[in-house]
Amino acid sequence: MSERRPDELRPVRITRGYTEMTPGSVLIEVGRTRVLCTASIDAGVPPWLRDQGIGWVTAEYAMLPGSSPQRIDRRSVSGGRTKEIQRLIGRSLRAVVDFAAMGENTVKVDCDVLQADGGTRTASITGAWIALHDTFAHGVETGLMAGNPLKDHLAAVSVGIVEGQHWLDLAYEQDAGAEVDMNVVMTGSGDLVEVQGTAEGKPFSRADLDTLLDLAASGIKTLVDHQKAALA
Repeated sequence: MSERRPDELRPVRITRGYTEMTPGSVLIEVGRTRVLCTASIDAGVPPWLRDQGIGWVTAEYAMLPGSSPQRIDRRSVSGGRTKEIQRLIGRSLRAVVDFAAMGENTVKVDCDVLQADGGTRTASITGAWIALHDTFAHGVETGLMAGNPLKDHLAAVSVGIVEGQHWLDLAYEQDAGAEVDMNVVMTGSGDLVEVQGTAEGKPFSRADLDTLLDLAASGIKTLVDHQKAALA
C-alpha cells in the first residue's frame, strides 16, 4: 500500500512549453504517470458549425508503445477504451469554453501517455486544460480571438475504495484491486462536469459516494492550485 495518506495526491509536476512546435504544450506528471498534452489552432470548424460564428474544441488520446506493459505493445488510437477517454477529455474541456469567443476556429488537443501508472485520463484532462489555455492565449496574441475563451479552470482526479479505505488519486496497483473506482471532473469553482463511478463487487453506499466526492473536490482544488502556479 502507498506510503502517502489516503487523502493526499501523488506528487504533481507540470512543465509548460515542453515542445516548441505547438502554442500549447504541457508535460504533466502525477506520480509515475506522465502525459504529454499539446494543442493547436486550425482555421474553420466542422460542417455542422459553419457560418454560426462559433468555434470547437476536440481531443485525441493515445497510449504510446511501452507506456504500460500490461495493456499495450503498439500505438493505440482507435480502441473502444481510447475513444471513450478522448470523448471524455473533449467534452470536459468544452464545458469551460466560450465558443462564441473563439470565432470559427477549431482547437485540437492531443494527449499522449508516455508512462501509465493509473489516472491517465484524469492527468490528461488536468494537463490539457493548460495546453488549451496557452493555445487560446496564442490565439489572442495573433488576433484570431478577441479574448481568452476559457471561462474557468478544469481538473480531474480518481478516487476509490481500496481494502475498505477511501483513497484519493489511485495508482495502478490500487486501481486494479479497488472495490470502488471513480473518476471526477470539476471546474475551478467547484461545479461537477462528469462523475464516472463503478462498484467492482458489492455496491457502495450514498455515504461512500459523498465521501469520495469530497475527497475528489479537495484533490481537484489542489490540482487547480498547481495549474495556477504553472501559469504564474
